Amino acid sequence: MYLTRLITLSALLMLLATSAHAIRIKDIASFEGARDNQLLGYGLVVGLNGTGDSDQTRFPIQSVVNMLERMGITINRSDITLKNVAAVMVTATLPPFAKQGNHLDVTVSSLGDSKSIAGGTLIMTPLKGADNQVYAVAQGSVLTNSFAFGGQAATAQKNHPTAGRVPNGGLVERELPNMLAGKSVLRLNLMQADFTTATRIEAAINEKFKSTVATTTDPGTVILKIPESYANHTVEFAAALETLEVRPDVQAKVVLNERTGTIVMGENVRISTVAVSHGNLSLVIKETPRVSQPAPFSKTGDTVVVPRTDMKVVEESRRLMMVPEGASIGDVIRALNLLGVTPRDLIGILQAIKAAGALQAELTII
Repeated sequence: MYLTRLITLSALLMLLATSAHAIRIKDIASFEGARDNQLLGYGLVVGLNGTGDSDQTRFPIQSVVNMLERMGITINRSDITLKNVAAVMVTATLPPFAKQGNHLDVTVSSLGDSKSIAGGTLIMTPLKGADNQVYAVAQGSVLTNSFAFGGQAATAQKNHPTAGRVPNGGLVERELPNMLAGKSVLRLNLMQADFTTATRIEAAINEKFKSTVATTTDPGTVILKIPESYANHTVEFAAALETLEVRPDVQAKVVLNERTGTIVMGENVRISTVAVSHGNLSLVIKETPRVSQPAPFSKTGDTVVVPRTDMKVVEESRRLMMVPEGASIGDVIRALNLLGVTPRDLIGILQAIKAAGALQAELTII
């Protein structure tokens, strides 16, 4: 009886350990066509406190003249001087399945030599997609969370005053076509293409629906044939499979950032047995100039600068240490910690271990 309970408990712990690493399909893959689209527009920010574009930036003046003409006001371009207007580029992201009347957050960035767009108001700006069609319009108060003030001798600035956001300032005017409606076959695209992960997704979906619903054509795509029970119910079918949990396979990779000394290792990184010796060489040079001058009231001699250089060379003595083979990422970390070096030194050691063929992982330097 006790042995049976022990076996049951061990099996349960193994199941929990396995499921702890499982990830929903919706977090590692997406349906083809269900994607974001970038929008872009040119607009004007008005109401600035003398921090707008200068006269040297001419296109804001032309934009204001054109806007006033559309409102029935005719004005000579040479007769207008602006200080409270800034030309900006407006960007936004149109999410999939966005409907008319939905609001978007927009980003506003200065184009000219404006010193600050804080406190300004973005006037109605059409936002176009890659097909040059207007999908949204943007308007509203610009929030920068910054300030910039200054005089002739000093200036004060916080954050970045020439770029800001208009929360919910975009309004969707044109809807994207529904790429899922009326289809009998769907394509599921993996965010990170991998043969093992694609195969596991295929197996999990087929197990869920008890039939051959999913097939793989390449490591980045899973083809889904909608079952007859879900005909004309594409949304329900997508909801049923995107919550399935799959354990994705991750490639063994080590990422090194030499600028910050950051080292990131994947779960599958392994190191073969290798011997490592690492010593630092420190060179300190100190210049101390001294002045030699003749005695007071002397008839001969010149005042000269005599340089004095102090140099110190220190080289650490390190023994050759053996790094044992690691069967897990924890073994690899413990073996590298035995070297007792800094992260920046460890970057050089990992590069040397990779060159020796003992690092069983892809090495990426950023």
